[in-house]
Amino acid sequence: MRGHRILRALLIFVLASAGLTAGAVTVSAPAAHADECYTWSRTLSSGTSGSDVAELQIRVAGWAGYGVNMAVDGSFGAQTQTAVRSFQSAYGLGADGVAGPATYSKLYELQDPDCTPLHFSYAEASENCGRGLNGNGSVSLATARENLKRVMWRAEALRHRMGDHPMRVTSGFRDKACDAAVGGSGSGQHTYGTALDLVPADGGTTLCGIAQSARYAGMGGIFGPGYPGHSDHTHVDIRAGRTWSASQCGI
Repeated sequence: MRGHRILRALLIFVLASAGLTAGAVTVSAPAAHADECYTWSRTLSSGTSGSDVAELQIRVAGWAGYGVNMAVDGSFGAQTQTAVRSFQSAYGLGADGVAGPATYSKLYELQDPDCTPLHFSYAEASENCGRGLNGNGSVSLATARENLKRVMWRAEALRHRMGDHPMRVTSGFRDKACDAAVGGSGSGQHTYGTALDLVPADGGTTLCGIAQSARYAGMGGIFGPGYPGHSDHTHVDIRAGRTWSASQCGI
């Protein structure tokens, strides 16, 4: 499956390059493509709107800048343009802030068939005291699943910002009983599927490194070393607004 995604990505790049060589001034629509998760059928830029813009925003929201918790509203505005440009630059693409074939090709490489990012999964993010992803949280099962997808894409951006050093999710979605059992309020961010607890999976980063980099990855909530109960993990979430606390990390 991974090899097939790479082959398709190369095909898109070749087709796009051929179009440019033939003298096209702009790319009005991506090359024909069918991805297992989601396929964009048009080029998106400032001023466009629609569900395809929202799908793009979900995947680039972690690139909107320091302290920016970008809304997923289906409207391609200044924040989305900045996020696309930063994503393009981070992955070695032409950074013009316009989402076209090359940008989609990279996104197709980074997403699995269930729309989760390459380095995170629903299974890892919903251990939930052994009960898995269920409808016993603070939102419906469908909403919790969607929220998890969104926070995992920001975690993917966070991972890439830190040099692609792997991180492990120690807790993601929790139903209300699980949240209470592990010392939570029973109705916190984890019960909405909007939060992940992260730890380094190699020696390439630290808990403080995760907390500090998360400020640039669209996280509304960040709690790490120095915050009570967070000496062994860094909590990140996509709540509205900004609540950060990790005093040992200078946050």
